[in-house]
Amino acid sequence: MPLIVKGQSHASTKPCVTLLSLTPVDSKEILELLVGPVFNRETTTAPRGWWLYLSRAVYVASLFGLVLTAWLILIGSQSVRGLGDLARFGSSVFVLLAPIQLAMAIAFSALLTAAAVAQEKDRRTLDLLLMTNLSNTELVLGKLLASMLGVLVLIGAGFALLILLTLLGGISYTQVLRVVAVTFTAAVVAGSLGSTIALWREKTFQSLAMTTLLLVMWLLGGEIIAAGVFGESWAGHPVEQWAAALTPMRAMVAAVRPSPTHVSAFTWLSGSVGLFLLFSTMAAVLLNLWAIARVRVWNPTQVLERRGPSTAINEVALDGSVAKTKQPPSRAVWDNPILWREICTWAYGRKIVVVRVAYLVIFAICAAALVASLGDTVGTASSYGSPIPVAAKSLVPLMVLGLILVNALAVTSLTNERDLRALDLLLVTDLTPKEIVYGKLGGVFFNSKEMILLPIGLSLLLWYNNAMTGENLFFLVSTFLVMNGFVAMLGVHSGMTYAESRTAVAVSLSTVLFLLLGIAVCMRMMMAFQSSFTYQLQAFAAFMLGGVAGLYLALGFRNPSRAIEIASLTTPFATFYVITSFLQGNFGAAFLVTVATYGFATAAMLIPAIDEFDVATGRTTGQDR
Repeated sequence: MPLIVKGQSHASTKPCVTLLSLTPVDSKEILELLVGPVFNRETTTAPRGWWLYLSRAVYVASLFGLVLTAWLILIGSQSVRGLGDLARFGSSVFVLLAPIQLAMAIAFSALLTAAAVAQEKDRRTLDLLLMTNLSNTELVLGKLLASMLGVLVLIGAGFALLILLTLLGGISYTQVLRVVAVTFTAAVVAGSLGSTIALWREKTFQSLAMTTLLLVMWLLGGEIIAAGVFGESWAGHPVEQWAAALTPMRAMVAAVRPSPTHVSAFTWLSGSVGLFLLFSTMAAVLLNLWAIARVRVWNPTQVLERRGPSTAINEVALDGSVAKTKQPPSRAVWDNPILWREICTWAYGRKIVVVRVAYLVIFAICAAALVASLGDTVGTASSYGSPIPVAAKSLVPLMVLGLILVNALAVTSLTNERDLRALDLLLVTDLTPKEIVYGKLGGVFFNSKEMILLPIGLSLLLWYNNAMTGENLFFLVSTFLVMNGFVAMLGVHSGMTYAESRTAVAVSLSTVLFLLLGIAVCMRMMMAFQSSFTYQLQAFAAFMLGGVAGLYLALGFRNPSRAIEIASLTTPFATFYVITSFLQGNFGAAFLVTVATYGFATAAMLIPAIDEFDVATGRTTGQDR
């Protein structure tokens, strides 16, 4: 145990004698010495909240629920005759859970850290921290680890479940250690990226969007390398190994593979996994060193709005008389001033152009991959075949990214107003709730027009090249527009409901991420354990009931309504029907149910927002909740 030397002096008639005693140092003191009081405060206050215990219990229960669901599907489709079948099941479930935990760790580490730092900047509390005697290291690392504490706790809780899975067989302790190591280091890199971007940029949406786009570029980079775009081998090694050494998803694929039995226990550090751990550690160190070196240069923001010559006002002579006056040019404001501000001004900062350029880069990559795959055979999805045609696979990540960015833009459009205390000023004007809500939604759709129109353009390209029928094109475009309306209204609803920006961003983005991840997991499990979809309804029942509870907690727990209750109850079951219909090729049924379900959910959030605005924002309580 670490020891520290303390001096003690005893007063007596004899000369003062200093006695040295060896006193053990508590681990909390070591953490405080390393990362400062910011993280120490979080470790002291976080265990007192019920949310810390509930989140890790729900997280482990959800993962365990996926294991039970897969088991029910397995025993319903085939018989388990011996230990070999049990071991194969354990290996299959392990391969299923490891990427899910990695995706959640990366997404939440990056976005929650960026939201936490951005909230400090929006509320001007970061300026107060910079005025204290905290060093740059204590400020950056303390805020990073404090924001990631919840994610690190979840990774530790998931580690216990992965260890229990080894009892099924087919999984070794080495595989579990590799998976946890890749998950932990990837989460640290993602959190460091979110913290650095948020300390650099001045607007919350810019921080969230840039962090998301850079993470997507990181993941796409591995796929580009593995595809052999830059050559089939580097330095005598296949590009697949380099892709696994540089990107987390490829590294996770290498980590879940079983190790040879004749090698030592320390070989999990070698190969692609070891190189990824080294690369991610270096990336996290470099990101944090950059943030530590520049945090006081970036903050507080020194850039002032430049004024053109036409905005100069009174020039006063020496005797005090007005020598010259130039009136600023007047700008005609629309009937809806909220919409005018969102469209005609830099409401989200001038650097939003950087976000659009980064999105265009990702769009160019996906478009190039789509054009290159147009020559492949494209068939209609069958019941148990590939659910997505080859040429359309490059379109899916672009649409998913667009939904996340639209939701982030919508929730920050309200949280920024709250943090700047501008929402209170809007509420004392003669603006109606419809003008505020519709103005925010219109601004969201206008500022995210690239994220909406460009994927639709690629869909039209697929239809033009006979890779998609006209009917399916209508289904796809209509569904995509409905989902954009849903995620935009979800962001506005969360921004109005939750007074704290970090909570609002976390709830809104978590709902979207869990929805998309849940759909992907259900589709993968249905494809892996092929059996009757009617029987799978029983296996997924608990999974869908959990979705009902989670959706209601996110949407209607604070401001309940009958419509939100109905939407929370029906959406998970309707989504399951949509998935099964899509896999069976019933695209018309999937389209109708999706439009009806998520259209109703959008209306359930929109109508209270415009008819009971004070109740929706929680102003009837007289205090922030």
